[in-house]
Amino acid sequence: MSRTSASLLLNLARRAGRQRPGTLRFEGSGVPGRSPVVTGSGDPDVTIVVHDPRAWSATLRGGSTGLAESYIAGWWDTDDLTAVVRLAFRRTTVLRQFLDTTARRTGGLLAGIQRFRPPSKHRDRENVAAHYDLSNDFFALMLDPTMAYSCAYFAADGTSLEEAQVAKFEMIADKLQLRAEDHVIEIGSGWGGFALHAAERHGCRVTTTTISEAQRAVVEKRVAQHGLADRVTVLGADYRDLEGRYDALVSIEMIEAVDWRRHDEFFATCARLLTDRGRMALQAITIADASYERAKLHDDFIRSMVFPGGCLPSVSAIASSVARTSDLRIVDLQDIGPHYAETLRHWRINLEGQRSAVERLGFDERFWRFWTLYLCYCEAAFMERHVSDVQLVLARPGAPTQRIGHQA
Repeated sequence: MSRTSASLLLNLARRAGRQRPGTLRFEGSGVPGRSPVVTGSGDPDVTIVVHDPRAWSATLRGGSTGLAESYIAGWWDTDDLTAVVRLAFRRTTVLRQFLDTTARRTGGLLAGIQRFRPPSKHRDRENVAAHYDLSNDFFALMLDPTMAYSCAYFAADGTSLEEAQVAKFEMIADKLQLRAEDHVIEIGSGWGGFALHAAERHGCRVTTTTISEAQRAVVEKRVAQHGLADRVTVLGADYRDLEGRYDALVSIEMIEAVDWRRHDEFFATCARLLTDRGRMALQAITIADASYERAKLHDDFIRSMVFPGGCLPSVSAIASSVARTSDLRIVDLQDIGPHYAETLRHWRINLEGQRSAVERLGFDERFWRFWTLYLCYCEAAFMERHVSDVQLVLARPGAPTQRIGHQA
């Protein structure tokens, strides 16, 4: 089975390599005949060393999940993991386009059946805890002092990760024209970076909520350390259970944890929480509109192994849901996707410099390979524009009109 899988995958790699730039070399004891195989030409030029022939059948059977499982198991290695994933995206372009077209034509029936079985609040909490409650100490090793776990904004060469995260917070605050008299509701606290920024720099009152118990504990501690308990309230409430009316709403890369069957409920809730003059900033990782119908029903490596229950929206899916369920209007959209590849590189470099500290936390080799692959996989996805990241500003009809100036 492994030899047959290897022959099939190598033939596919050769054929796809003639259509897309990039050189992929296969070496090692797991290659049939143990002779090196070169496919494609041009940059990037990367080598995969196959240690165990089971890697071939795992990848053929499981796609990106099988590729990930075999890497985590140590069945193959490479000199540039990000480049391997970039080439994988390039060489599967035609296949994914075919699957996208098929899903748009035939996916309606399956989606219609699944629509009546959305995840419960309890399942949402379990899915969030599976990733975000992993270890606050581990995330502190990877992130910068703001503890922001979302796309930063690098305004110039040489910008540090911390400076870029603060710039991202300030972009959002500027787009919302935050004032000291505003009461802001934040859905998805993270580890408190934006709430602290809005309260300290803009004098706002902020109510922030997260269903991650580990995150909530850190946010409460940071609020106290910054002396902001009078301005920042930390909740552990599901977004659907929030009450009150707020001048502004912020949600930074939280919607990816909202199942597609809950999008209408999410945006209806956001509109309900805003005053008649309220405005909302949403930062979201997005999939291409053409791929949305396939992606929302397909469990790839990220959805099955990293963010269980996750769902990347597309811009058109967001716009359609907003139109169906609320009187919110999209008044601004900025694509900051290229900045995410740089953000992920910083996180990866931070972890590489802290490997011994990660080991002291009790995490083993499989964990290290898993996180290395996760960060490289996502970096490649943004570099190849397989996914992107957008900031949207939405407003209630009574919100003041404004001219939004994007940073270069």
